[in-house]
Amino acid sequence: MNHKLLFLLFFLFQFTVFSYGQETLNSRQTKTQLSDDFWHRTEFKVGFVGTVFWSNGLSFGAEYLWIENEKTKTRKGTERTNTHQFLFNGNLGFATNFSSKTDTGAYTNYGLTWRRTNKKGKQFSIELNPLGYYRSFLPETYEVNGDSVDKVFLPGRGYYAPSLSVGIGKQRKGKVRSGSYFNINYSPRFNYNAETLPTFSLQYGFRFNFKNRKQ
Repeated sequence: MNHKLLFLLFFLFQFTVFSYGQETLNSRQTKTQLSDDFWHRTEFKVGFVGTVFWSNGLSFGAEYLWIENEKTKTRKGTERTNTHQFLFNGNLGFATNFSSKTDTGAYTNYGLTWRRTNKKGKQFSIELNPLGYYRSFLPETYEVNGDSVDKVFLPGRGYYAPSLSVGIGKQRKGKVRSGSYFNINYSPRFNYNAETLPTFSLQYGFRFNFKNRKQ
């Protein structure tokens, strides 16, 4: 079961890359000359993550622009130019059920994002994070050691948790608050009671490029 889910995640991302390559054959592509400044190519993001009704929290992350191309297509005599990007990304988040104080956990993941932006700044992205870890935190827990009962320090358990996200967004070119995003996330937790626990969440937030402040 674990291998099938990993294969599915890999296949979906490979399909996206393959489609990207096929589009390149039918359009004119120009590679963008990117700045050598690390901070200019890096954006930070912060947002809400959870399922709205029973699990809510915050997520933080960063994205580093790796490759950017402008692709121009001609349809019915009209040229249309879209920007395609590949970005390295990393995320850190925390969520809990504030009413019941259960389903509390923190996660971190790392991977690659493909993003398309049209001339109006509307964006579509697919994010694959094969490196992921989720740590659950249980309520107050005790364990019996011989004749004594001791309180467990930070009770909980860790899981391997890769993720796949599909989302939309809006770019604000040249602004410190450089964009917004809304993602649907899928992240299976492996070895969850000897099985795999599929989890879904929503993510909404903003991206920031503080280098734009000096422009």
